[in-house]
Amino acid sequence: QVQLVESGGGLVQFGGSLKLSCVASSGTLEDDAIGWSRRAPGKEPEGVACISPLGGVQYGESAKGRFTASVDNTKATVHLQMDRLEPGDSGVYYCTPMCNPYHPGRGQGTQVTVSS
Repeated sequence: QVQLVESGGGLVQFGGSLKLSCVASSGTLEDDAIGWSRRAPGKEPEGVACISPLGGVQYGESAKGRFTASVDNTKATVHLQMDRLEPGDSGVYYCTPMCNPYHPGRGQGTQVTVSS
């Protein structure tokens, strides 16, 4: 099973930006959908973005217009550019195979904290 490793999280102020990355340890991404989800303390996981095998992207309602997901197949990397961040965006962000936030192959996650 491919191991996914997320990075790029951190502490940012309201209105700031972060770019998350997810690298496949095998050097290649599976030819399936892949996405990002986040989990805030005490809440269920929430889908943020889902990239189809053909490259189309669907965003969760809170991410529309502010986040941009992309895939770099040459580097086996998935990115999530997050702009105009809000405190409600805080949580642990996971790279999720098949866009399934409960997928056992998801990464360890990267923490994003947005201060008000």
